[in-house]
Order: sequence, then C-alpha cells, then structure tokens
Amino acid sequence: MGTKMLFNDSIMDRKKVIDIEDRGYQFGDGIYEVVGIYNGRAFLLDEHLERLQRSAKELKINIPYSVNRLKEQLLELVKINGLKEGVIYLQISRGVAERWHQFPVEEVAPVLVAYTKEEETLKEEEDNGATAILTQDIRWLRCDIKTLNLLPNVLGKQKATEKQAVEAIFHRGDIITEASASNVFIVKGSVLYTHPANHFILNGITRRKVIDLCNELDLDVREETYSVSDLLSADEVFITATKLDIVPIIRIDEVLIGEGIPGKYTTRILQAYRDIIRETSNENGVS
Repeated sequence: MGTKMLFNDSIMDRKKVIDIEDRGYQFGDGIYEVVGIYNGRAFLLDEHLERLQRSAKELKINIPYSVNRLKEQLLELVKINGLKEGVIYLQISRGVAERWHQFPVEEVAPVLVAYTKEEETLKEEEDNGATAILTQDIRWLRCDIKTLNLLPNVLGKQKATEKQAVEAIFHRGDIITEASASNVFIVKGSVLYTHPANHFILNGITRRKVIDLCNELDLDVREETYSVSDLLSADEVFITATKLDIVPIIRIDEVLIGEGIPGKYTTRILQAYRDIIRETSNENGVS
C-alpha cells in the first residue's frame, strides 16, 4: 500500500485523519470509486469520475474541488506512490458534523480521501474459471448510487468466501440482479444478457465497457432481466468489475455451468478486453 494519500486537496503521509463525527464513519453517508491501475496507468478514469459526480448529485454531496483538479491529484498520487499494478480508492463523505440524521448545515465541508493499493488481476480465475454462490439480494433500492453502505455486500461476499467461491450472485425474488462486488452476464445460444442499468444494480464501468466491446464484436447483448433458472441453465456466465476484469463462472452452488469450462464468447470478450488494457497501458505518459 502506498505511503502517501490524498486528503482533501493535499497529498500527505498516511495518518489518522478521520474525525469520530465524520458522517461517512457514523452513517455511511458518502460515496466512493475504485479505479484500476495497469502498468502505472489509470484505466477508464474519466468514466469513474463521471460516475462519482452522478453519485454525488444523487446524494446532494458537494465534491470539494473541480473534477479536473481531482483527476490531476489522483494521477499524481499514483506517480508518487510508484504504483504499477493495483487500484486507487477514492471516498467522499458529507463531512464532519454533530451526529444528527438530517443533513448538517451548508458550511460543513465534505471530506475527500484517496489512497493506492497494490492488487493483481485474478489471472488464474480469468483463464480457468471460478465458482459462485446464490444468495438473496437484501440491499436498499438505490443500488445505482455507489455509496459507502455495503454491509449486505459484505455479508454476501463473506458467505461466498466461506464456501470457497469467488462471488455471491444476488437474486431479488426470482430475478438475478448482480453480485456482491461485480455485475453478472449470461450467455444463452449466441445472445448475452445482463440486468438493465436501473436502481437495482450499479452500472459498473467494466460492465459498460464490456457492452461496448460486444457491440464492436457484433455480439448480441441485451440489457434485460433474467431468472435464477435462466442463470443456472445458461451456456456461459461471467462477472465483471474493476481490476477483477472478466471472470468466467463455471459452477454456481452445486450446478455446473455449460461444460464447466470458460465458454467461447466469454473467452473472446476477455481477450478483447485484455487487448484494450494492453494498448492503454503501453501508451506513453500517465492517463
């Protein structure tokens, strides 16, 4: 983990900077983003910052300074910490105020923190496939906002970990939504399906890039709801997320997906995604 962090508009040594009455700490009243770093370069940073602005607007949180300035600071943080492979974690809380549920007065300043962390892509799982479990989606009804309120996600991920699975796939009633920390795609025949980008899921940056890739590859991808039985009877299943990239799911609970190996469509999309990362990370300079 890098020795420097971004606190508001200053890059400084990591230290205890969070006040006990920070609303992010006490209420989860804040937003965040995780940006992938490949070969020292931030991947899809503009898209992440665009989503950050949307989350801030939805929760009526002010970003402390311009997004262009924030972008400069994040790139400087990557450079100072010498990060080659990993992520930037960025968080903005509503700020420090006396503990009342309603919003504090306007002059309370938001608190912005960011740090870098070394993290490798799950290369073995990408190549060989991974397992997942099914669990009820017990989250709130604004999953489209990337907030700090992640306890249901934590419980789902822990349940998956206890069963030696990579992910917990959520279903709300009979409808598959997404997973604890990723979006879910299925393949039936030659058609890909993923849940529509509404308030039931987070519109993942990797998810969006995969849909764009499918269009470029002339693959039929449909943003439509599908059921638990559709998932379990799919020819292929894969999940997408920042730095997780694209991971084929070859078994869910005790059910084998397809032939139990990464499918041809998943493999094709994964290779195209890797090509984009390689092209981006081999460009000169920092982006």
